[in-house]
Amino acid sequence: MTPSTNALAPPSSPSTPRLRIEPTRSTRTLLDGGWWPRSTDPLAELPGLVLAIDLLHGPIVRLVLNADTWDDNPRHLAIAGRVLRLGYFASQPATLLTAICLNDDRIDLLVVPPETAAGLAETAMALAASAGNLVHSPQLLAAAGTISEARVDSASRHSWEGEGGLLRAAPAPAAPPPRRQRPGDVPSITTKEQTMTIARHTIVSALRQRGQHARADWVERELPTQVDPSRHVGLLATLRLDLAELGGSTAR
Repeated sequence: MTPSTNALAPPSSPSTPRLRIEPTRSTRTLLDGGWWPRSTDPLAELPGLVLAIDLLHGPIVRLVLNADTWDDNPRHLAIAGRVLRLGYFASQPATLLTAICLNDDRIDLLVVPPETAAGLAETAMALAASAGNLVHSPQLLAAAGTISEARVDSASRHSWEGEGGLLRAAPAPAAPPPRRQRPGDVPSITTKEQTMTIARHTIVSALRQRGQHARADWVERELPTQVDPSRHVGLLATLRLDLAELGGSTAR
């Protein structure tokens, strides 16, 4: 693999990263969050991650990555009007990405392999984004797998009852009554074919009410008119937006 020396630009608009960030920046934690890229193509995956971290911690000027994880090793990346330096090292764990910001702030992220099952990936990112996490990135996936298995075992024990030496399935919980729709509500899910969406202006309004105008401007510029929470779950978590709160917002 021959590293590229020129600054490369992403071939298309950056995708929204699947990202979880620890909000308190606790000094008692080893990692600042977790990231689950969709591929090992750095030009496809890194720009969206960079823009998301920019919103929280200021402009990134350098990324440090594992040398063998990615399809290519470009040394510079042009994005958002600047050029980032990319460093690749064999000593950097494959499960770790380090971002250096302009103010010398350092962000260490767990990198979840793209092929990881969704449940395990979400558990691993949540663990990496937990204040006080003391599990290093190479061991964190295994720890997340243990947590996932424990949840499955617990669910199995609670969903089966012993009776006469036989097991029978416990009755499924009754479905909650449909939420009464209020004026301005976004339609809720009613069929498998329908997908719940959140109006972009609702997100923008919530951010502006907090005084986060730079983030609101980015959302207006980058996100579609109707935002799919399942697709943009990482971004919503990064922006610290509560889906229930957004769903109850009224249109303006």
